Amino acid sequence: MTKISLAAVAVAALTASPLAAESVAGVDADGNGTFSLEELQVAYPELTAEVFVQIDTNADGTADLDEVQAAQEAGLLPTAG
Repeated sequence: MTKISLAAVAVAALTASPLAAESVAGVDADGNGTFSLEELQVAYPELTAEVFVQIDTNADGTADLDEVQAAQEAGLLPTAG
């Protein structure tokens, strides 16, 4: 994929999940489109590894915007970081 295509996908994903995007804006340090525990702890310093496992519903070791938004809706993360 080209950089422009990747940027368009990222913008679309952020637009689709405004609550998640607001809370984690700028914490994707490596720019891969998902969030590690350490990256999410920038927005949520109190986040523990145990809660991160609950957020990472597909158990791939990272959280995507859908997982972050679902965690907010489930009360695992606040809606504003």
